[in-house]
Amino acid sequence: MQLPVVPLLYLALGGVYLLVMPTLLFIYLSNRWYTARSIERVLMYFMVFLFFPGLLVLSPFLNFRPQKRPLQS
Repeated sequence: MQLPVVPLLYLALGGVYLLVMPTLLFIYLSNRWYTARSIERVLMYFMVFLFFPGLLVLSPFLNFRPQKRPLQS
């Protein structure tokens, strides 16, 4: 019996597109958001546009809000 290669390939590519790349993009954006240069920011916006469906899938589960800054008095 032969394994169905095409459905497994679609499943693997769909998992990469909807889960793996958006997770890596979330981590990258949380690390570089406030320090990115202009060209890097354009690339960040392009990646958000490219992986928008995956970001929507992961957004209820991932939360990268900024941390509260300590106030000095």
